[in-house]
Amino acid sequence: MTGTVTTGTIVRSLAGRDKGKFLVVLACEDGTVLLADGDERPVSRPKRKNVKHIAVTGTVTDTAALTDKSLRRLLSGFGNENSNTH
Repeated sequence: MTGTVTTGTIVRSLAGRDKGKFLVVLACEDGTVLLADGDERPVSRPKRKNVKHIAVTGTVTDTAALTDKSLRRLLSGFGNENSNTH
């Protein structure tokens, strides 16, 4: 992990089933973060992930009025890794 992780930071997953996906940090806790993408991980059910397994993009967004729909729209601009091409 490089850079500082704060609430609202957009990160890319480096490990796990969500490897390569872009997510938004909803909260930071002792060496872990809570992440959501608005699709597989909605804001109401965030994913807990170790900070060693994420890469910071340097982009920060406001999470005050974040909905799943607005989150999907925001992350769609970060590349096709977040698209549902199964």
